[in-house]
Amino acid sequence: MKILAGNSNHPLAEAIADHLNLPLTRADVKRFSDEEIWCEIQENVRGEDVFVIQSTSYPANDNLMELLVVIDALRRGSARRITAVMPYFGYARQDRKSGPRTPISAKLVANLITVAGADRVLTMDLHAGQIQGFFDIPLDNLFASPVLTSDIRNKFEGQKLVIVSPDVGGVARARSVAKRLDAELAIIDKRRPQAGVSEVMHVIGDVKDAACILVDDIVDSAGTLCNAAGALKERGAASVAAYVSHGVLSGPAVERIANSPMSEVVTTDSIKASDAVRTCAKIRQLPIAPLMAEAIRRISEEKSVSVLFD
Repeated sequence: MKILAGNSNHPLAEAIADHLNLPLTRADVKRFSDEEIWCEIQENVRGEDVFVIQSTSYPANDNLMELLVVIDALRRGSARRITAVMPYFGYARQDRKSGPRTPISAKLVANLITVAGADRVLTMDLHAGQIQGFFDIPLDNLFASPVLTSDIRNKFEGQKLVIVSPDVGGVARARSVAKRLDAELAIIDKRRPQAGVSEVMHVIGDVKDAACILVDDIVDSAGTLCNAAGALKERGAASVAAYVSHGVLSGPAVERIANSPMSEVVTTDSIKASDAVRTCAKIRQLPIAPLMAEAIRRISEEKSVSVLFD
């Protein structure tokens, strides 16, 4: 087995390799003066089981193209099996046609990864579960909930806990976390008047005097979470924190979180933290390297991955 890191999240790749007691495979990935991406694998990979670790986060297009180029190089280097390890799967929010003449970009990305030569994909908390069906190769979708719930349990032990879904679409995710923690569930019904803007309408459930935990898969501009936190505080919540699988945290997100009534926003390190994120006292990342490493080990040894979540 060989572990190869793209440039999107090198610290995570190093941590995964450390958990597997393996060195990172040497590879040179660089850009020409016109920004074309070039790659050379600097070790023999013939007949090897290779795992390429690359989140397709910002800059999404560069990181996606880099992943495709690396996969192609491995295929031409006669790797026995190539697994694209994508802790964060970019373009997942474009999983359906949103209008008459719009693309389904998640399906296009699935096609690109497959045609490039990947034999399998390993990812975590896909925004839309049906994306698994966009691939004609095996895809393992891990869940961050064990990592998140362990931290929630340690931090909020003994408190009246309410798990809150920030929108109707995330109810199943929030219910799963609430069940793990034996906590109550609340739902925020919101209306989004335009892209990037959310308006909280109604809180379904009793949140008075409770420690409320907002649970979501992606925090991008943070408008939804901040508005939800305000609505919960208005209805008497004792405190509000957010636990999110993927911290995209684009645009005004960090400033919004810093000025919000939330005590903390906790994400995983599926996406490398920017300087602004690292210096924000209200944002914290949880490591997923142990989870990803164990999944990689099980795939390489042809063992079940689903038992990690039984």
